[in-house]
Amino acid sequence: MMSAYLIVDTKIKDPIPYEEYKKLAKPIIESFGGEYLARGGELYTDQSDLWAPTRVVVIKFESMQKAKTFLKSEEYKPVKAMRLGAATSTALLVEGLS
Repeated sequence: MMSAYLIVDTKIKDPIPYEEYKKLAKPIIESFGGEYLARGGELYTDQSDLWAPTRVVVIKFESMQKAKTFLKSEEYKPVKAMRLGAATSTALLVEGLS
C-alpha cells in the first residue's frame, strides 16, 4: 500500500481562530493515522514559477483512501470550517513511493 501526503499551503487571515483550529485538528488527524511531517516551519523557496507557498503543512497517511476518509469525515467537517474562516488555503493529496 502506498502512503499519501496531504500538503496544505495556508495564508492565515485571523490567527486566533486558526490557533484553535490547530489544537482541534491534531487529534482528529492522528485518529485517522495521520502524522505531521512539517507544520509551518521555516520555508525556503528555490523556484516559484507555478506556486509561491506561504505556510506549508505536510501530513503523512498510510494510504490515499485513509487521507480522503479523513478529509471527508464528520469529525473534521466543523474543524475544517474553522480553517476556511481563518485562512485561505490550497490543499492537495499526493501518493508517496512507499
